[in-house]
Amino acid sequence: MVFDLTEEQRMIQEMAKSFAQREVLPKAAEMDETGRFPEDLVRQMAELGLMGVAVPEEYGGAGMDNICYAIAMEEIARACASTAVILSVNNSLACDPILSFGSEEQKRKYLVPLASGKHLGCFGLTEPEAGSDAGSQKTTAVRDGSHYVLNGTKNFITNATQADTCVLFAMTDREKKHKGITAFILDMKMQGITVGKKEIKLGICASATASIILEDVKIPAANRLGNEGEGFKIAMRTLDGGRIGIAAQAIGIARASLEDSLAYAKERKQFGQPIANFQAIQWMLADMATEIDAARMLTYRAAWRKDRNLRCTKESSMAKLYASETAMRAGVKGIQIHGGYGYIREYPAERHFRDAKITEIYEGTSEIQRLVIASDLLRD
Repeated sequence: MVFDLTEEQRMIQEMAKSFAQREVLPKAAEMDETGRFPEDLVRQMAELGLMGVAVPEEYGGAGMDNICYAIAMEEIARACASTAVILSVNNSLACDPILSFGSEEQKRKYLVPLASGKHLGCFGLTEPEAGSDAGSQKTTAVRDGSHYVLNGTKNFITNATQADTCVLFAMTDREKKHKGITAFILDMKMQGITVGKKEIKLGICASATASIILEDVKIPAANRLGNEGEGFKIAMRTLDGGRIGIAAQAIGIARASLEDSLAYAKERKQFGQPIANFQAIQWMLADMATEIDAARMLTYRAAWRKDRNLRCTKESSMAKLYASETAMRAGVKGIQIHGGYGYIREYPAERHFRDAKITEIYEGTSEIQRLVIASDLLRD
């Protein structure tokens, strides 16, 4: 693995950083406070080619690699975690499964508008009784001639209130359990689809999270993604890539904690000198910086393997596990360095802490990541 970034990777890093600092960061606190969905920023990210970074140009994407995607995610998340997760879901959970498993017709009809940012995507896997146990789906899809009829509820769906397209999973054969799950591409304007209330959350407040209720939704068989019974495999492979995006988001949040703490420590004076002079503060900063670099290397390794079509299940789980826990540790240290000011909304330290927590939960909890890693180790 080469550690130097390519010219293309440096270019997207500079572009994403400039955009994030100029357009995203000044709005982050207000969006967190009001919960306003950043439609203007999503539109601008589409114009920059960020809504389908690793999708080939022929399908509306930027035609770059997954390291470019991780780089862009980190820069956007450093400015605003909410904006970053909107980007991540569209890239990893909507575009990627259609690119990997979709027919040519499906790619033209659904992937092109998603990757170009004309449409926004979401991912319907989680249910009220199927979170970590993704195989226990209750949503059903019953074949009726040239259509399927869908009934059920999906829970905690990022982008649900704004999405045009949903990659959704449902049971077509309960007897087969997880091997009876099938994937579909759902047009969110189809009759029978209701989006629930926007959830009020601890963090990533500008990202819209809601339930999707399906009542006798008639969907053409042509909208099935892959074959019947392949849904669980499609979901797990999709999450391999999704965890790279969430790892990069976590790194960006951790970086925000570090950079804001570093600036504060140089300015804040106690006992007649900047608190940056105190060893207790220096050690916290050193730990934060070291863990962020380690998390980034794990994430780049997973992205590098994905770019080469190498299995990256263990690597993406390692990256997501370590990066998310790094973000939480950095958030705690960031508040501690800011002291009382870290606990009030005037400073961004408390927002970084709140935003970090979800990275240990969505797209597979830290406990699930440890199970995935251990299963891979024990397989050898």
